[in-house]
Amino acid sequence: MIARGHRVQLLAPAEARIVAAAPRYGVPVTPLPIGRKNLRGLWAVWNWLRVNPVSVVVTHSSTDSWLLAVAARLLRRAPPLVRLRHISSPVPANLPTRWLYGRAARHVVTTAEKIRQDLLRGQGLSPERVTSVPTGLDLRRFAPGDRAAARLGLGLDPGVFLIGIVATLRSWKGHRHLIEAFKLLPEGAARLVVVGDGPQRENLRRQVTGAGLGDRVLLAGHQDDVLPWLTALDLFVLPSYAHEGVPQALMQAMACGLAVISTPVGGIAETVTDGDNGLLVPPQDPPALAQAMAKLLTAGDTRRRLGLAARAHAERHFSRESMLTRMESILREAAGLGPTGAGR
Repeated sequence: MIARGHRVQLLAPAEARIVAAAPRYGVPVTPLPIGRKNLRGLWAVWNWLRVNPVSVVVTHSSTDSWLLAVAARLLRRAPPLVRLRHISSPVPANLPTRWLYGRAARHVVTTAEKIRQDLLRGQGLSPERVTSVPTGLDLRRFAPGDRAAARLGLGLDPGVFLIGIVATLRSWKGHRHLIEAFKLLPEGAARLVVVGDGPQRENLRRQVTGAGLGDRVLLAGHQDDVLPWLTALDLFVLPSYAHEGVPQALMQAMACGLAVISTPVGGIAETVTDGDNGLLVPPQDPPALAQAMAKLLTAGDTRRRLGLAARAHAERHFSRESMLTRMESILREAAGLGPTGAGR
């Protein structure tokens, strides 16, 4: 949006990782104590908005949405609120939440059509006030690359079949089920690479050790740049069982031309069509997941066909420019600005 001529200001808790990362991307950031729903956070955001008038505010979670919504009611000239909903976990159908989505927010944007439909049913929102806009990727960067060179750079065995997952180590991402399924594969058939960090790190480490998989599973931890890891893989797996919208890592893997295996959770089935551009298995079903991995382990032609179809799907649906154009239109309309030109 900055490149399109808009002025952008990021507000986030000082401890948030995005505060440290934003300067590297040239995004102005202001740390505010808005990590909790309390009077301190409310005063901080109210005071910031009072001193820094803006055309529109975009929120991404329950906490910042409530703080911004209440602060806006206390301002004489309040900016409109656009609420982004990224995940598919249920939204309470109570009066306060209906007010937040239906009255406090000028528009609601979801990352998947399923999330949009859930909100329409659960919150009684008007269809024209809720739009599904999938997150876009830089398809020039996330593209098929040199697998051998990527493995050399990462110090990975060039000859082994690599199955990988890139995701925060949260329970509902399904890492535990992936490790259980991986153990069912023939010994020596493949190696599993787990990229990411999070609250389940020690639990997964204990699971790997207890299963005797220490020499077959690499827990690579957090990586600032996941692209080399995706490029190094033969197969990408994301066995989530809850909360997903359309996972970024899954989209990135498809854009890199990888065959993918996932589950029909949240908006994933809008992205992966079983047998066409990937495989879908039931969530929390390690035997079914193991069977799908074993199939693609040996069926090289199928794996290549799925990878090509995944890349083609990404080119049709994951464009960052398309996402920006649609979001720009929504934000300008919410702010009462014209359809073209730069805004605040």
